[in-house]
Amino acid sequence: MEVLEKAGKLDDVVHLEVGEPDFEPPAIAREVASESAAHGEVSYTNARGKESLREAISDYYERQYGVEVPLNRIFVTPGSSPALLAVMLDVVDPGSEVVLTDPHYAPYPNFVRQAEGETTTVELDPETGFEPQIADFEAAVGPETAGLLINSPANPTGAVLSPESVEALVDLAERTGTRLISDEIYHGLDFDAEAHSVLEYTDDAFVLDGVSKRYGMTGWRLGWIIAPPDEEQAINRLVQNFLICAPNHVQDAAEAAIREGAGLDSIRDTYRERRDLLLDAARDWGLDMGYTPAGAYYLLLDVSSLPGDAFEVADRILEETGVAMTPGPDFGTQAENTLRASFATSTADIEEAIERLDAYFESH
Repeated sequence: MEVLEKAGKLDDVVHLEVGEPDFEPPAIAREVASESAAHGEVSYTNARGKESLREAISDYYERQYGVEVPLNRIFVTPGSSPALLAVMLDVVDPGSEVVLTDPHYAPYPNFVRQAEGETTTVELDPETGFEPQIADFEAAVGPETAGLLINSPANPTGAVLSPESVEALVDLAERTGTRLISDEIYHGLDFDAEAHSVLEYTDDAFVLDGVSKRYGMTGWRLGWIIAPPDEEQAINRLVQNFLICAPNHVQDAAEAAIREGAGLDSIRDTYRERRDLLLDAARDWGLDMGYTPAGAYYLLLDVSSLPGDAFEVADRILEETGVAMTPGPDFGTQAENTLRASFATSTADIEEAIERLDAYFESH
């Protein structure tokens, strides 16, 4: 996050480098959090999470995906990152491998390394919309493979896996005895293609999710794990020992958000409009990678034609225009010559960034 630190030291910066939703958390969540804390709901809870919240999460899966998730498989965590760490500690043995896509969310390899594992990657092609080729995953899975980690809608590409791809990856995991781990934190922010949960196809997978992205509650730090039936006790021990519990009053707020929260239709429409603004501009700048993000709120820009590497390009644009974007190399070799632009910020900020970058590219 070096670019974030640099941007923080400058004045008048337009921030396209962070995935921070600009809309407010649901009013009901803010009200419930305040009331809950005022009424003393600030003590430890059960390590699995409050039962009423887990019921709300279970109801969400039945309502959204038509699947039944029993409460004993749901573990509430202080954010989805600790959830992923717990899953890696459970799945990965020292020296075993986890298959990632390339590009991938930058911290994924760090979680694997914390469990003393190794990573191998499957390259995704922007010309196919970053849709995985199942044969490539077949080739990547071997005797040392412990897990297969997928993310849809994806960071940093915004790609959404087709139902056929999800089903095929589930089949591959089952045939090879590989544990499938699905990071679904951007579910609900799918605007050109429907995001499907792996739970529609199997119970034998881990699912990670939370309230950060679709409810604009990033700083509230509330996530969850859906564990396979045979991993419930292992995850329970890890959560009890390492995570203790998510904040009590935040759990109440999350329940309110899930049951009565954000109008996602209008939020999705807003993200789609912002994406289109940025995508049209990328085409004008000659930085378009030939794909259209169908979810999340990120777009990769091809800067291979510009002088310097992606870090140098990002620094130069930041210094000369005050527009901050994230260099792509940390997302994998397929993003090495890219910048990631987030359209989670306001439409006014995106329009300002486009105006500044128009002037920059006209003069260079």
